[in-house]
Amino acid sequence: MDGVRTQGPAAVGRAEVTYRAATLADVPELLALVTSAYRGESSRAGWTTEADLLDGQRTDAEAITDIITSRDGLVLVAQEATEAAAGPAAGRGIVACCQLERHGQVGYFGMFAVRPVQQAGGFGSAMLAEAERHARAVWGADRMEMYVISQRADLIAWYARRGYLPTGETRPFPYGEERFGLPRRDDLAFTVLFKSLR
Repeated sequence: MDGVRTQGPAAVGRAEVTYRAATLADVPELLALVTSAYRGESSRAGWTTEADLLDGQRTDAEAITDIITSRDGLVLVAQEATEAAAGPAAGRGIVACCQLERHGQVGYFGMFAVRPVQQAGGFGSAMLAEAERHARAVWGADRMEMYVISQRADLIAWYARRGYLPTGETRPFPYGEERFGLPRRDDLAFTVLFKSLR
């Protein structure tokens, strides 16, 4: 977590958010946020739902804890500034999060979630921009990569509008590993996207 620090409030839509690295105290809230953005009926309030593709869990507390405590990774959160002033332990106030991992000169972006009722409000774009800034300025990364379910054409188009392009590679979906969810179809795969940070 070298170089991670709380950023000053930044305006997103009509709200102010502060960016910081998640702590272990945030794990329950992060698990609820990620689950609500991707699974079940609550996810249908936003547009990032995977409820038509997958059942089961999107992640679990152990996986989030592993990322937070990783030497070369972190969970970056966007917290409403009024809540952030009370400190990380206050909870309630994380509107978006993402996983960042350092792989040499490449940053990996994953576990991206925004509260369903606040999607399409600019929080996702701002979170992605902050993740790119961190990977470039703190880690010296010259490229960001991510895996997106190939069937999510709307999400791939959203990333394309922000400069992400397909590498031409795909990755298999981990069928049989229930910790990644329970597929509702047998043709899932990941498209690898990248963006130059230079």
